[in-house]
Amino acid sequence: MDNRSDNRSDNQSDARRDNRERQRLFDEWARHYDHSVQSGQGYPFDGYDRVLDRILALAAPQPGMDVLELGVGTGNLATRFIEAGVTLWGLDFSNEMLAAARTKLPQARLAQADLLGEWPEAFQRRYHRVVSAYVFHEFDFAAKAALLGRLARHHLVDGGYVVIGDIAFPTREALARVRELAGRSWDEDEEYWVAAEAIPALESLGFSVAYEQLSSCGGVFVIRPG
Repeated sequence: MDNRSDNRSDNQSDARRDNRERQRLFDEWARHYDHSVQSGQGYPFDGYDRVLDRILALAAPQPGMDVLELGVGTGNLATRFIEAGVTLWGLDFSNEMLAAARTKLPQARLAQADLLGEWPEAFQRRYHRVVSAYVFHEFDFAAKAALLGRLARHHLVDGGYVVIGDIAFPTREALARVRELAGRSWDEDEEYWVAAEAIPALESLGFSVAYEQLSSCGGVFVIRPG
């Protein structure tokens, strides 16, 4: 085995360890996640309910639609869609988060999966909408774009689109202001959206993108295949 093969093997092992550690952290967070997102007015969950409500409004769900949520968590966004009469499909990599969601929403179709990896066979289908809340900032831009491309090619019906609410900023300067205010609570490991940079990058890949800033650190994207 040459050095390049050794390096690839080491990188894959590191990635698996990182993923297991992150999964463990989210499993532990599941017990108090709902309190966390409602407990403060600032970074990182400023405007949390407004973001979720706007995802719902922009997705414009109708009874009978199939909606896939990526990173369903404890079911806070899924609840809104279930109440709108859709068939809700949800994926999450944390079994404890999924357990909380199943308690709230026994009628939802939920499964454990790495969003960037293989999905269960039952989820290999097309949806009227794909939605996500406070998940995509876990991925760098290349992974974000690759996942959106996968959705466009394989998981959206004609006329379907993606709605993403997340920790996001209109400009790099706006991010810097919130980062300064956040101080030691700022998470250096996350890949937060900067709309002024993300929109042209996604448009160059053929997507149509609209963006709304809803709070100091919360925004919603509507992303349509070109």
